[in-house]
Amino acid sequence: MTTKDQAGTKTVDEVSSKMEELLATNQSYNIPKVGDLIEGTVISVSKSEVHLDIEGLGTGVIRGGELIDESGDYSDLDNGNKVQATVIELENENRQMELSFRSAGHQKAWDELEQLVKEKKIIEAKVTDANKGGLMVRVKRIEGFLPVSQLTTEHYPRVEGGDKNQILEILSKFINQKFKVRLIDVNESENKLIVSEKAAFEEEQKKVLENYKINTVVEGKISGVVDFGAFIEFGEGLEGLIHISELAWQRIDNPKDIVKVGQEVKAEIINIDDGRVSLSIKKLKEDPWKKAIEKYDIGQTVKGTVLKINPFGAFIELDKDIHGLAHISELAHHKINDPSEIVKVGSDYKFKILSIEPNSHRLGLSMKALSKKPETKEVKVEAKVEVVPAEEVKGEDIKKEPAKPAE
Repeated sequence: MTTKDQAGTKTVDEVSSKMEELLATNQSYNIPKVGDLIEGTVISVSKSEVHLDIEGLGTGVIRGGELIDESGDYSDLDNGNKVQATVIELENENRQMELSFRSAGHQKAWDELEQLVKEKKIIEAKVTDANKGGLMVRVKRIEGFLPVSQLTTEHYPRVEGGDKNQILEILSKFINQKFKVRLIDVNESENKLIVSEKAAFEEEQKKVLENYKINTVVEGKISGVVDFGAFIEFGEGLEGLIHISELAWQRIDNPKDIVKVGQEVKAEIINIDDGRVSLSIKKLKEDPWKKAIEKYDIGQTVKGTVLKINPFGAFIELDKDIHGLAHISELAHHKINDPSEIVKVGSDYKFKILSIEPNSHRLGLSMKALSKKPETKEVKVEAKVEVVPAEEVKGEDIKKEPAKPAE
């Protein structure tokens, strides 16, 4: 804090004298209570104390830790400045009112944060620290948190396998940097402040996106590739998402098999929602399934490569664009527990086409349909009766019938 003398500013002694005069004349004033917020005029400033003229009530003093102000409004005071402070003691050892900037500033700072949430304003937040879940930031002298999920793609830590130590290493590089953020959750009672860089970015995009419409084709550069798709930068600092299902017509397991970071691509805008842009690359290409019925027929025998095996069957590549499914029940005539018992990934096999559904992008295949079902032979079981010669039967085992009485 700085001290600047101004002509006409009252001194502490003058204010004290005035208070004694008022008391002597028995004039009554509304006496504040502890916890009340009052207004005063700065009459002296030093590094350790600030004295205020509380009009009609005398002198107030702010000192020590009570000089800390979270709102930042009273960090550079001059004599004559009008300020607000909270009453923490009606009279101290010097018969002065004990006041606090910290309490008043704390409340004011949180009130301002609440207002920023309502107004959806974009502000700057300085990164002070990092942990595996995100970044610690400071907003108006209040500590807040920026979760990893709320970072833009520019700062999002893309780490293979999600190694937390690598994520922390990347996030730590942002310490002392300033990010544009929007406040998304403020709770003074829980001392919780959550901010979002992504929300701020989307807010800024809204105005620029007014020049774009659905079905507009844009040219841009792939800025990031993740499990669920790829991000593309286009226009004036805009960014959108190409979902994995919109990268190509065929089935895709890994977007990195289709696009790479830095690659120049064309995409069509398919949706704009609250600053978020969704795009498609495959829409700019003809749907190969429309010609599938011209190229393939039900009952046709085709050769295909096993791309992937699931518990319910195997995905088969017939050509670059058309993939089919051979259900586990169509791989063999006998019951199997796993498709890998019959087919292997990367190997070629012959299949018979069972069904084609171009609109649903489905094609059913069968391996067992190309072979005859093994015949099951009936096994006749004949009952054998073993005849035991009488001479081999022991006497005691023969039950003789009682002799009939003579007539």
